[in-house]
Amino acid sequence: MGSISETGRQYANSEKLAARARLNGKYTIAEMGWFQWVAKHLPLKPGDNVLDIGCGPGWFWQDVVPDMPAGLHLTLADASDGMVREAEERCKDLPLASFTARQADASAMPFADGSFDVVLAMHMLYHVPNPGRAIAEMFRVLRPGGTLAVTTNGKLNMRELYALTTVFGSSEFDPAGLAFGFDEAQDLLGAQFGNVRLEHYPSRLRITEPEDVFLALTSYPPGDGADDAALQAFRGRIDAAFAAGGGILESEKETGVFLSTKAG
Repeated sequence: MGSISETGRQYANSEKLAARARLNGKYTIAEMGWFQWVAKHLPLKPGDNVLDIGCGPGWFWQDVVPDMPAGLHLTLADASDGMVREAEERCKDLPLASFTARQADASAMPFADGSFDVVLAMHMLYHVPNPGRAIAEMFRVLRPGGTLAVTTNGKLNMRELYALTTVFGSSEFDPAGLAFGFDEAQDLLGAQFGNVRLEHYPSRLRITEPEDVFLALTSYPPGDGADDAALQAFRGRIDAAFAAGGGILESEKETGVFLSTKAG
């Protein structure tokens, strides 16, 4: 997934993330939207203290807070100051009992032991140099009986799309799933908490616009630094894939939420 400095460049703001979010938002076929599905699996009660670490630009909470239990005390945290500013602006007026947004390192969080009833880490542990240390920190700031919810991808996620990026020298597998996929989540959460449950999100992609594929898969390395010849070859692969599918590119998704509870 790139170096720490590269991650900082990628997530200085939401611009590059938005290209990938647009692909998933426009073309995912599922009975329930991703944000609503994740929210359904969070064991929230009125008045709970909630931490979203690696919150990004706050899209999740903007979407789901109106349907959440009343009186939540929400803390949003991210390593990127730019993301924190976006999240704060987006979420500051939501109907919450209290709201805080701050910059924080997932591996050394500035929160007291047992501060939160629920901790959420959505598609962010593959950016952390030491995921096990970050999970230990999440365990520390949870109260006894509290729940950690971690979302990530399996390495087979959207394989039909990632196979196209081999023109850049990339793996044919989802880079997020390779860096911190289902097996790593199962092992590290199980080792820390002694319990872990995976809920799969049933969904697939049905893409009708080749340009959205191009923009999403060139929004991160090595595609975002590829030369003109490589980009032209990539467009050729995309066009061939759509032609083979009669103008449509379909791909199965492999993503889900892992839930672990701190012994009480």
